[in-house]
Amino acid sequence: MTPQMPQQAAWSKCPGCEEPLESGDLFCGACGYDLSVVPEPPRDRPTVAMGTQVDWPEADASGRPGASQRPGEVPGTDSGGRELPGAAVRFDGPDAAPAPSPVQEAGAAARFGPGGPVAAGPEAPRAAGPGSAPGSAPGSGAFEPTAPDPRAAGHSGGHATAPPPGTKLCVACRAGHVDPDGYCENCGHAQPRERDHMEQELGSVAAVSDRGLRHHRNEDSFAVSSTALPDGSPAVIAIVCDGVSSATRPDDASSAAASSANEHLLESLARGTHPQQAMHDAILAAASAVNALAAEPGAAMEHDPHRHQNAPACTLVGAVAAGDLLVVGWVGDSRAYWVPDDRGGPPARLTEDDSWAAQMVSAGLMSEAEAYADERAHAITGWLGADAYELEPHTASFKPDRPGVVVVCTDGLWNYAEAPEDMAQVLPADAAGRPLHGAQVLVGHALDGGGHDNVTVAVLPFAVPRQGAGSA
Repeated sequence: MTPQMPQQAAWSKCPGCEEPLESGDLFCGACGYDLSVVPEPPRDRPTVAMGTQVDWPEADASGRPGASQRPGEVPGTDSGGRELPGAAVRFDGPDAAPAPSPVQEAGAAARFGPGGPVAAGPEAPRAAGPGSAPGSAPGSGAFEPTAPDPRAAGHSGGHATAPPPGTKLCVACRAGHVDPDGYCENCGHAQPRERDHMEQELGSVAAVSDRGLRHHRNEDSFAVSSTALPDGSPAVIAIVCDGVSSATRPDDASSAAASSANEHLLESLARGTHPQQAMHDAILAAASAVNALAAEPGAAMEHDPHRHQNAPACTLVGAVAAGDLLVVGWVGDSRAYWVPDDRGGPPARLTEDDSWAAQMVSAGLMSEAEAYADERAHAITGWLGADAYELEPHTASFKPDRPGVVVVCTDGLWNYAEAPEDMAQVLPADAAGRPLHGAQVLVGHALDGGGHDNVTVAVLPFAVPRQGAGSA
């Protein structure tokens, strides 16, 4: 901002009340306006009125406009109305900086206040006015803030504020905090739920569950654990459950079933219950846990938005490796596969689906290819839930003669590797030594194939006891 010298005004009307003025008036006779601080009207009119013809530089023969005027080639006035020297400002070249004018040079030595020039120095008061800030150099015309803008996001005192320890940041903008509802307070992005992707590895068993690419939530659940039999030998457990999407609260149903079946197996195996009987009873316990969801207070009230839907329901498949015995149990269409470590041996499917397609094949009414090509193929005929017709837990026990891996999974995986040979081809060769990696590869295979459903798989290695090292 360029300081101005106080001068006698040359106005015809008072700027305050628009009363006529006489030449030489220092104050308005009507309102007392101090005319000494009113600058003289500028002589130039930089704004071109609408409709005014403007003469632009003529173009040369090549069509390019002629040379434009440079500063110093056009006469002008300073803020006080005085003529500027013609050679006060000029450029020595296209990239050269303008030379200081006499007025600018004078400004470096003196500043003007309301009463006249003020000597320059560190103690001299600084001029302030519109467009200038305290502490800015007078006459510079530049705005130089002395403190950071407090409105700047993420800054306090010029430094970025670190979030408190343990604060959950948004996965999208990495700046906003996540509110209890699971949305970013900054950008509103919905955060991934904890169940969208889950992984767990426990000794020689591991499981991975993923929401998939089409579903809005993960309705699968799993449980992996291990315990000791009364003789001290280990027993390893893997449970996988798939919530029925057409039912109410399928995610709660699968979680309750997996947790209940796992807890029952841990207790009964430690007591010495035969693994196959323990699996049967564990499925019944899981069914009771799912049934209890439908009987929760308020669940069947007329104001329940889901009252027209079916009761909570899910499928279940589980496997137990105990000594030289491999036990599987299931209800629904989730499956268990056997894949030997020696891929020269045949893989096998250890379960039979409770589904419309399986019934058609079992009754001899359709071939397997015809049945599974039908749109009703995946309609299940058995499940855990209060509205299940008759609960018939399926159990089977095996004594493998070679080491291998049991793949326990939902249809979100086996839809992309249905035949045992397909499952064996996808499963990594080192899955027995790296079960978590094997489960991750299988889930990745389903996602690469389209991920149309939730995907959950548990990998349970089975080692054949050496002769004389265990039970006969």
